[in-house]
Amino acid sequence: MKLSVIIPVYKVEKTLGRCLDSIVGQPVADMEIILVDDGSPDGCLELCDAWAERDSRIIVIHKVNGGLSDARNAGIAIAKGDVITFVDSDDYIAPNTYPEVLAEMDKDSDIIEYPIFKFYGAPQQSLLQFERRKYVDMAEYWLRAETYRHAYVCNKIFRRELFNDIKFPIGKAFEDVYTLPKLLGMAKKVQTTSAGLYYYCWNENGITANPTAGSLEMLLDAHLTANATITDERYYLHVLNIQLDVTDRTGAAPRLNNLKIMNTKSLGLKDKAKAMAINLMGIERVCKLHRIFYKTRNCLW
Repeated sequence: MKLSVIIPVYKVEKTLGRCLDSIVGQPVADMEIILVDDGSPDGCLELCDAWAERDSRIIVIHKVNGGLSDARNAGIAIAKGDVITFVDSDDYIAPNTYPEVLAEMDKDSDIIEYPIFKFYGAPQQSLLQFERRKYVDMAEYWLRAETYRHAYVCNKIFRRELFNDIKFPIGKAFEDVYTLPKLLGMAKKVQTTSAGLYYYCWNENGITANPTAGSLEMLLDAHLTANATITDERYYLHVLNIQLDVTDRTGAAPRLNNLKIMNTKSLGLKDKAKAMAINLMGIERVCKLHRIFYKTRNCLW
């Protein structure tokens, strides 16, 4: 088997058909599509089984609800493909994406990332494109390519062996940010390509649109784990934004370490302002000041 496509399914009666139409329409004969019905309480169970009857490449797992990470792990456990990819069942992909991306993937590459339409359908949707490039330095890929801003697994194809000792964390929000740095720790070569396109559709009821204080703390925790080993000014300021959100909502002391930001020439105006504030006042005072303005609905930046 060349490619395993793992699709967790939960409460997606309205979008599952669109998603699967885009997957089964990919001209990849040597492909399995693993639908993981994560105890969905609606009609998804019957929909999954009906799709499996229509296409012999579709395999269905019915399981007790355990969340997105648990569903992905269940799919990985039975996957037979040389390479694995993930699709969220409220998203879809452009025609010919998989054959085009697989054709670009070198035999010795562990991961390939392809373009993604972020928050498709939202007022602030954006198309993230890539040049054809290869990385053997994972820190360069994480920092210089600013992969931390698009640490999704859905627009990437992975060698299955990367998951031999890595699982998605159960019970965590923003599970991709926990998992991708671990996968990069096992990878020796990563590619980016301009081929293909993933449509990451906006869900006004999803966690991205409605983050809770708890989910933001998990996002911060995931980045602090990666930030402990590799960082630069831009990444530090990216994590600072998350820390400010957490402090605004919880009032908790900042967990992000204080860092003197020396190189500000390439930063935008907002980031320069944050860097100057951190350098002058330190992170604890910046967080306290930002929270005061947040509580009055007049944020500093």
